[in-house]
Formats: sequence, C-alpha cells, structure tokens
Amino acid sequence: MVALMGEIAVRYNKRYEEAAARHQLTALQAKALVLVAAEPLPMRRMARLFNCDPSNVTGIVDRLEARGFLRREPDPADRRVKNVTLTPEGRQVVRELRQSLGFAAAPLAALTESERIQLRDLLKRMLAADTDTDAGAP
Repeated sequence: MVALMGEIAVRYNKRYEEAAARHQLTALQAKALVLVAAEPLPMRRMARLFNCDPSNVTGIVDRLEARGFLRREPDPADRRVKNVTLTPEGRQVVRELRQSLGFAAAPLAALTESERIQLRDLLKRMLAADTDTDAGAP
C-alpha cells in the first residue's frame, strides 16, 4: 500500500514539475503561488508549510515578486507582519497552472463517483490522523 502511494506521489510530482516548467517556474514557486491563491500568508507560515527555513521562502517570494506574480502587504491585524498576496498576473498564472494540472484528474476518471468520494474521505482521514504535518501544506 505504501509503495503504491509513493508511486502516485512520484508521478504527481513529476507532472507538477513539468507543468511548472512550462511557466518557467520551479515546482516550489508554483506551489507558493497556488498556496497564496487560497489566502494571503505571512512568509513565516509559508516556511512552516514548506518545512524549510524562512530565508528560503524569502528567495522564492523575491523571485516571484520580481516577475510581478506576488507582492508583500502589511497584515491588517499586525502591520509588522508582511503577508504575501497574488497580483492579477499571479492569479492568471495560477489559473493556467490549475488548467495544466488536469493530469491529476485522468487517473481519477477510472473510478466511479462513489469511489472518488470514498477515496477523498479516506485521504482526509489519513491527513487528519497525521499529527506530524500541517494539513494546509500543498
């Protein structure tokens, strides 16, 4: 079972990297864009979600900001904290990335709707039971 989950992860990551490369992005840059598309986030939280040092996130955000995809804005609740948000150009890239990630849907098409719902529910249970990770990670 673990080997099968590993194989799915390997295939997904490979195709995710290919989709990101079509936009001249690294996989981590693409994941940062998709993550921030859900909600503005402080870089420290992004570092926790990516399980890396905050200085790594600074580099990722710097490069995406230079391309016009992200910007830093003061957090309304604490102006000392800078949230990372998408620009309109960043939103467009996220839309294109999501469209190009259709490969993830292809294997699911082999399942019936009932099986897809069951798989979703089982995956959610697995994530909820894993107390070592942040369920919000990409």
